[in-house]
Amino acid sequence: MTKTIFNIPGLDCPAEEKLIRNKLQKMKGIEKLEFNFIRQEMQITHSFQETTSIEESIADIGMKAIVKKENSALGNKRNISYKNWLLIAISGVLALAAEIYSYTTGQEQSYIVLAMALSAIALSGIPTIKKSLFAIRTFTLNINFLMMIAVIGAFIIGEWPEAAMVMVLFALAEFIERYSLDRVRHAIENLIKMAPNEAISKENTSDSWQIKPVSEIKLGHIILVKPGDHIPLDGVVTQGQTTVNQASITGESMPVEKKEGDILYAGTFNERGSVEFKVTALAGHTLLAKIIHKVEEAQAERALTQRFVDQFAKFYTPITVLIAILIAVLPPLILGVPFYPWIYKALVLLVIACPCALVISTPVTIVSGLAAAAKLGILIKGGVYLEIGRSLKMLALDKTGTLTQGKPEVTDIIKMDGYTETMILQIAASLDTYSEHPIAHAIVNDWNMKNPSATLLNIGQFEALPGRGVTGFINGERLYLGNHQLAEDNKVCTPTIEAQLERLEQEGKTTIILSNERKVMGILAVADTLRSSSKEAVKALHELGITTVMLTGDNVITANAIAKSIGIDQVEANMLPEEKLTAIDELLKQYKYVGMVGDGINDAPALAKSSIGFAMGNTGTDTALETADVVLMEDNLNKLPTFIELSRKTYRKLVQNISFAIAIKIVFFALALVGISTLWMAVFADMGASLIVVFNGLRLLKFKNPRLLQLTPKASDACCGHSPGEYLKPSQLTEKANDKCCDHSPVETLKPFQSIEKPADTCCDHSR
Repeated sequence: MTKTIFNIPGLDCPAEEKLIRNKLQKMKGIEKLEFNFIRQEMQITHSFQETTSIEESIADIGMKAIVKKENSALGNKRNISYKNWLLIAISGVLALAAEIYSYTTGQEQSYIVLAMALSAIALSGIPTIKKSLFAIRTFTLNINFLMMIAVIGAFIIGEWPEAAMVMVLFALAEFIERYSLDRVRHAIENLIKMAPNEAISKENTSDSWQIKPVSEIKLGHIILVKPGDHIPLDGVVTQGQTTVNQASITGESMPVEKKEGDILYAGTFNERGSVEFKVTALAGHTLLAKIIHKVEEAQAERALTQRFVDQFAKFYTPITVLIAILIAVLPPLILGVPFYPWIYKALVLLVIACPCALVISTPVTIVSGLAAAAKLGILIKGGVYLEIGRSLKMLALDKTGTLTQGKPEVTDIIKMDGYTETMILQIAASLDTYSEHPIAHAIVNDWNMKNPSATLLNIGQFEALPGRGVTGFINGERLYLGNHQLAEDNKVCTPTIEAQLERLEQEGKTTIILSNERKVMGILAVADTLRSSSKEAVKALHELGITTVMLTGDNVITANAIAKSIGIDQVEANMLPEEKLTAIDELLKQYKYVGMVGDGINDAPALAKSSIGFAMGNTGTDTALETADVVLMEDNLNKLPTFIELSRKTYRKLVQNISFAIAIKIVFFALALVGISTLWMAVFADMGASLIVVFNGLRLLKFKNPRLLQLTPKASDACCGHSPGEYLKPSQLTEKANDKCCDHSPVETLKPFQSIEKPADTCCDHSR
């Protein structure tokens, strides 16, 4: 079987979908049809060698199918020309004039009224008439068919101005609906446009710079990006330093400093400084391209509410049509009342019966939510995950690489017997220079970071002591650097040293002891440090009513220490990958929906088993990223509560839209039965409801990350020229300090967020 995607201009509503289904689903060789209103696409699973027969079949019902090319633009833009609007305006004037003339003269069926009504219908209703004829040919009940029946019925019973107004309002509403759906398409198209089509590049350092299309640039090529330019491809900085605004990819609110060795993402904005970088991903394979692909792919994964509405619409329309027929026929036949009022009521019911508002609101809302998430650096692989995220009550988190950075850092240096912290760190880094152990790297990196211009000491007779540490001579003295066991073997441990070691180990830290042959000179503690977002994210999850559990392969002491420091509710330690999977199974028995957050291959089984798997976008392995349902870019755990809040808001929009659409129909059913509503009012209500629910769904595109408010400092006094309690925007922090609060001198210019880095007191609501 082959899958082919077709672009179909005009595929906006279940009316067009039903026409195509009725035409194609009987064809031999077609196995499956999938429709995407937002993208105006249809995917067909078939066994044909060529698609000509499919294209001809769709042409038979007045539509056009174009085989989608790889990397083609999103959907088909349907720009409505001034001519279209002019025709609608003229037809509207004619329909209104017919209404006014018939009302003021009482001659509703005069030739003047007839001429104006027919002219209005001809100018505005040709597309509807064509679609209704195709609907009749295929025995399809859709909105075009219902509108045509209503117009013909109105003419038969002499309501000519009403018939004209129905057609004009319907055509106008369709035009406005096209515009509203284009808003959703453009939200995704804007992501595509973020990356430029050309770049200044060269193949190697000896070549000259050339402007080339990004499609011609190869892996390893060097690209030059100037200040104010967008970055065209993913890569690694090889020369230069700059500040990049990468909010479009990671959702970060502040620009990020980039230097040699740092990663750049296509579509991000270079604010200052020229940089050169080596290309690591080709066009179509960048992180931006993957995000766009996943957002598009996710829309086809219909959410639970969307599936329900689709099934509901299948039964709803035929039932309401049957009711309309019974209303038109039974009262006159049984009660002997005139046919006219009951036929009119039936026509109103036919118009209001179309489920467009119900069906179109769900995909618009879901895609708006997916696009909003992508802009915040949350990549969701299906609308179903966006919807069920609101139901999460339990979230399991891996420790290493998820809650923590996944790499050890020096956390404590305890000095003894006159040795300073700098001396202890210098000696330890000198001894560890030749070691490949991760803890040794952490000590050397800490020295280099704190003392970038200082040199290390010369080591004589260096020797590795397997399983215990290292030893060597410095200035003629033998020194040892190693674990607790090495200190015991050298008989340098004392009760004081033991107490210090026990305290540090209870905090989940690994201890390294520096000693000579007589005594301990100092103790260093190394630990896998927490991510800056971990504690705040866990707190926010608790505020949202979500219980947290840590699933880790690390030891119980370290796991408990980490969990306690950030507020994790439960801890499961010493777990193998299959045990994490079993733990998720057990949690699913207690909770209907369980989320799992991880980054490694060992987390993949648990990610796959959970209701929603979350992977860390930067540090996550390929296996974890492919298995997960949601990817958190920039490894920011604050995106977890943001996802939950977006999911809940999306669900509220869905409920609002469905409730409103159904309520409008119920109200007009009642009004039609008592003879209050008119045909044009029914059209206005039906199409108006469609537009309202679409625009309500589009509001999700403006969803902001509420977690960012917690990074916005709040002035507690009049420091920095702001009133107490005033929230400060990033732009407001780039100004001059009025006094020395926040460790800044008077009239010193502050960079964004600089004033929350080293506060000297509790101004700006931050402690020292």
